[in-house]
Amino acid sequence: MKSFKVMLSSIVDVKNFVNLVNDFECDIDMVSGRHVVDAKSLMGIFSLELSKPVVVRVYSEETEEIEKTLKEFIVE
Repeated sequence: MKSFKVMLSSIVDVKNFVNLVNDFECDIDMVSGRHVVDAKSLMGIFSLELSKPVVVRVYSEETEEIEKTLKEFIVE
């Protein structure tokens, strides 16, 4: 499992993020506080607090391609 933080600042960002993560076979979750949702679910993501960075958990051995695809959303 690999974790990193992303920032989704607008509705367009959320839509683009979901479209990108749906291209991957592995499970990807988003965590905000004690809430965990499927990162491939548009409605799930909108249920989170998006005013601050959200943790993304990728359940795969090969996370480099996913990180490269999502680099525009990743924050330190």
